[in-house]
Amino acid sequence: MDIRLGTASGRWIVLTTVLGSSMALLDSTVVNVALPHIGDDLDASLADLQWTVNAYMLTLAGLILLGGSLGDRYGRRRIFVLGIVWFAIGSLLCGVAPTSEVLILARALQGIGGALLVPGSLALIQASFHPDDRARAVGLWSGFGGVGAAVGPFLGGFLVDGPGWRWVFLLNVPLAAICVPVALRHVPESRDPAAHGRFDVLGAVLGAAALGLVTYALIAKAWWAGVAGVLVGVWFVLLERRRPDPMLPLSIFSSRLFTSVNVVTLCVYAAFGGFFFLVALQLQVVAGYSALGAGTALLPTTVLMLLFSAKSGELGSRIGPRIPLTVGPLLCACGLLLMLRVGADASYLRDVLPALVVMGLGMVTLVAPLTATVLASVDSSRAGLASGINNAAARAAGLLAVAALPLLAGAGPEVYRSPTQFDAAFDRAMPLCAGVLVLASLIAFTTVRTPKAAPGEKAEAEPSLPQCKVNCGLSSPPLEPTAVRRAEEGGASAAGA
Repeated sequence: MDIRLGTASGRWIVLTTVLGSSMALLDSTVVNVALPHIGDDLDASLADLQWTVNAYMLTLAGLILLGGSLGDRYGRRRIFVLGIVWFAIGSLLCGVAPTSEVLILARALQGIGGALLVPGSLALIQASFHPDDRARAVGLWSGFGGVGAAVGPFLGGFLVDGPGWRWVFLLNVPLAAICVPVALRHVPESRDPAAHGRFDVLGAVLGAAALGLVTYALIAKAWWAGVAGVLVGVWFVLLERRRPDPMLPLSIFSSRLFTSVNVVTLCVYAAFGGFFFLVALQLQVVAGYSALGAGTALLPTTVLMLLFSAKSGELGSRIGPRIPLTVGPLLCACGLLLMLRVGADASYLRDVLPALVVMGLGMVTLVAPLTATVLASVDSSRAGLASGINNAAARAAGLLAVAALPLLAGAGPEVYRSPTQFDAAFDRAMPLCAGVLVLASLIAFTTVRTPKAAPGEKAEAEPSLPQCKVNCGLSSPPLEPTAVRRAEEGGASAAGA
């Protein structure tokens, strides 16, 4: 289709896709702030709070590229609208959940809806607009998404302190009620004529099951689940090696650079996932912040990402990826160690803000070059698949970190009810996260080099990112537009582990 951005139809498409994707984006940034109140209201243990975060991450990570492929095959608008409705139903169930078990189940349903609507929103823009306007349309979508990431914790804190934590979820219902009729009336349907209906469903199930079992093993301290998770993971790898249309073509890991950058991604986003899960609790349980205060306190990292990610991408293009991917994790590690100053009598300006600024600068240095290096490390025909794998790897790393970090830090099931005990666990957890970031820096320094162009192609360092994209890199690397379209060489049909 060749819709122009300046037309009424073009503006409706941007509005619809921004509204839809913002539902999932806001949800992923506000829930951490609400966790202490959820725990008190539902009499939840720390494990219940971990699953409140992880149930959503598990289904979202496992199905996000499957959602994009379903849209290519059955209609992008159809799958996008289905995702919105599904997400709204899951949100409604979250908002009325009488127990933590119901809330966890509803969060898993939310993740399925998010996996359908997030890639669908970007795919609709790619498919609908005139080629000359696509970059600007994606830029608008990305920019509004970045604003949503910045507003999310603030809005979440306001809702938690005001009408209550349930409205963090219930707010999605009226948004969906607006978005669905607008999409049906103003957004054209589109499909990929080359898309087929062969989806690696078994691979997606096995990948998600392996992650789920390992996560359960870490949270519940159940060794049998860990063994089962490893065995299912081995089955998943063997299956992907044999399938003609695997969701994870293992041949892509023949690129040493691609493999190295994904290992760096696993380390970095494990540290980020563990940090953002614990810091919202630390600020409220130990430092005595309100939910609104905690959400507002975390804004500096997002604001820095919004302001300077494009510049970081341009710098990475000039000097190569090795320095940014080495220095960025070290800066983030310093920021986490500075968070050790945040205790019961912490001053925001003296203790909290410097740590978050240092961490934000590290993220600015790291995220855009990391994503660009992933794209440059493989043939251009597999860029979408590479970006999707990197995005899923980051989400899986955060999932496992939220499961493992409280265990490693010696946090008991009721630890968040005691400021003294939680502060001690937080002080044990931050050096662990910092150590993982230092490991990422060492891996980058020893293994990452500037990608070389293939024979006959113009030499090019890793491409810069025009702007900060989905989640601004806080919970996963930005998902490139091509990542939600079917990769030419088999297999971007799901994003499992």
